[in-house]
Amino acid sequence: MPLRFTLRQLEYFVAVGEAGSIAKAAEQVNVSPPSISASIAQLETEFGVQLFVRKHSHGLSLTPGGRVFLKEAARLLNDADALHDVAGDIAEKVRGPLALGCLLTFAQIVLPALRMKFERAYPDVRVRQFERNQGQLLEMLQRGEIDLALTYDLELSQDMTFEPLMLVPAYVMLPEGHRFAGKASITTEELAHEPMVLLDLPFSREYFLSAFHQRGMRPNIAERTGDIAVMRSMVANGFGYGIANMRPLNTLAPDGKPLVFVPLDGDLRPLTMGVALPNSEHRTQTVQAFIDHCRHFVVEQGVFGTERVVAKQSLARAVPGK
Repeated sequence: MPLRFTLRQLEYFVAVGEAGSIAKAAEQVNVSPPSISASIAQLETEFGVQLFVRKHSHGLSLTPGGRVFLKEAARLLNDADALHDVAGDIAEKVRGPLALGCLLTFAQIVLPALRMKFERAYPDVRVRQFERNQGQLLEMLQRGEIDLALTYDLELSQDMTFEPLMLVPAYVMLPEGHRFAGKASITTEELAHEPMVLLDLPFSREYFLSAFHQRGMRPNIAERTGDIAVMRSMVANGFGYGIANMRPLNTLAPDGKPLVFVPLDGDLRPLTMGVALPNSEHRTQTVQAFIDHCRHFVVEQGVFGTERVVAKQSLARAVPGK
């Protein structure tokens, strides 16, 4: 029996199902709302099911059958995208979709330039990016929603592979004029009674607090935020100090006030920034090309703040003739 629906119609349906609105979905897939409406109507006619309940004031809501249909349509689209990987491997070309996750604490520093250079080098690759916290990235990797993630080596499971790029030791962030601002390094003992602005994100939070707990101390947490940009501005405005690993490329908070960065002296291990991906016997050409590109990028960009690059040995193995 010939198919009387298209992958494009399924793509439009999934976009509406995830956005909850034809207008929002039209913006995402860059087509007109009437085209999307017509595609959904054709799917409902073809399969004899109602996919949405239409509400004038609240957009569209999936019916129970529509939710089941959405899950299967998304799976089918993912399988169809995988054909690009197969074709690329056969032709030994880097092409097709790449779903890329990035830890939101350093996405603003690393991701835009890295992605732009990759897309210029490989114009046949279609990148989708997702900025998430560590817990969300790990869940997306396990569910197969992203191909790989730029992140830290925090709480990675045994069913994941981690390709290291560079070490990022912890530093203390201070407002200009703070009495510790001129020190070469700061110990956790010196910070114990100072007010702290904690970067309150899954796994990152536990990592920062362990600097104190492993010495039998508890920090004086004055403020919490899940946004590193907000943390920088709060520190710059005198709410307390902050601890982070990825140092920005300038010493200004987002609101323009100056910051001072001092290495944290203690037993807190440096984190390693790298690429996490599910274990697999077969790695696509596109995924491997992105990992190699990350190694080149880190070496070419030099060091972010006070971090030490660790990608050079991997780069020598990855690039023939070097």
